Amino acid sequence: MPQIFKDSSFVRILIFFIPLAVSASLTSISHVIINGTLSRADHAEVIIANYAIAFSLFGILERPVLAFRQTSSALAKGQASFNKIAAFFIKVSLIITALCAIIGLTPIGNLVFRYGFNAEAESMSSLKLTFLVLSGVILFSGLRCLYQGVIINKLETKWLTIGVIIRLVCMFAIAAFLILSNQANTSAAGAMIFLTGMGIECFISVWRGNSIMKGYVKEPDTALRQKDISAFYFPLVFYLSFQTILIPMIYAFLGKIQDVHLGIASFALAFSITNLILSFFMYTHQIVLQFYEHNKQTVLRCVIVFSIVPSVFLASLSFTSAGPWFMGTVLGAETKLAAESLDVLKFFIFKTMVFPWVDYFGGILMLQKSTKSLLKPQIFNMIAVILMIIPLVYWYPGLNGKAGAIAASTGEIIGLLAVSFVVTRRGKGKQIEGQKVV
Repeated sequence: MPQIFKDSSFVRILIFFIPLAVSASLTSISHVIINGTLSRADHAEVIIANYAIAFSLFGILERPVLAFRQTSSALAKGQASFNKIAAFFIKVSLIITALCAIIGLTPIGNLVFRYGFNAEAESMSSLKLTFLVLSGVILFSGLRCLYQGVIINKLETKWLTIGVIIRLVCMFAIAAFLILSNQANTSAAGAMIFLTGMGIECFISVWRGNSIMKGYVKEPDTALRQKDISAFYFPLVFYLSFQTILIPMIYAFLGKIQDVHLGIASFALAFSITNLILSFFMYTHQIVLQFYEHNKQTVLRCVIVFSIVPSVFLASLSFTSAGPWFMGTVLGAETKLAAESLDVLKFFIFKTMVFPWVDYFGGILMLQKSTKSLLKPQIFNMIAVILMIIPLVYWYPGLNGKAGAIAASTGEIIGLLAVSFVVTRRGKGKQIEGQKVV
């Protein structure tokens, strides 16, 4: 057994982290269940397309409530501070609910779907109904994240995995019922499956979170103010929103490559594989939030392992016979697309090496309550992607999907350099302030 696994603190961190990682990876199965259900309906391509359009808008509006997981985890240290974050959550939820109602219940929604997503007029009523159902998912998702921050603080991450597993079982049961009863013939059916699953996971998170808070020692007059919550929350939302813009931006530029269909398809396939692997490591920042102050060296060793493991996995797919077998047998990709996707995947290895370190430094800034410092590195990331992909698609269009992977990995590397510089500069600044005080 390697020496690192004999370190009890390292093992303790893994026991905390693995349930988080598993829950993040299992979450992606939700969409497999929904798409698998809708694909059995008559005119499945139309129904799936309508669900995808409604889900795209849902993804944009859900982003602000997802940030409450990190906000609660970083700032909620007792019942009083949690109540203040919950009050802030209610305000955000009311604004999002109002936006959803305007889109789903007024003619403004027609304009949003028609001009924002090129939806057809005959699909409008189905689209708006599907979106209204998904609006309920947003509220359940946010409430779930709010209480999951409390669960994470107490290192009871197994409850996140338990919640996701029960959610998936219930979604599968409802999907089976809808198929057997021949009621899976609308995109709203897919939204109902999602709503039910998220509601169940939300109930488990709220129940466990409340149980934990009953054991909290009563806080003295907490110093946490709404201003402090806003200063932490809003930069984090913008940071997460910038992340969602990058890939659609790359797709837009890939329209200029030599073989558009093959290039976009190979990039999409390679990116989905990379994203699936990285989803296992997307909670690296939580290790920093919970363990960094007391065990910095062990946290660093964890991040080193997290940067090696996904890179080795991608390299084994890209450079060994496992890749063609995986593409053909597991994903069912035809030979040409499989070969092109594996070529694209090689350039994503750099992204998998860098991503855990970006999340690590991001966790340090969250720990320091300085989420606004996350924005500049993300902006540098976006600028690097644009500056890299423009000459690639115009001067080397034959790169096809590889141009997107090179740009994405370059942006991630620049983002790492920027965020590490910010953290280092803040550290030096604190040292200077400490010397002045002395």
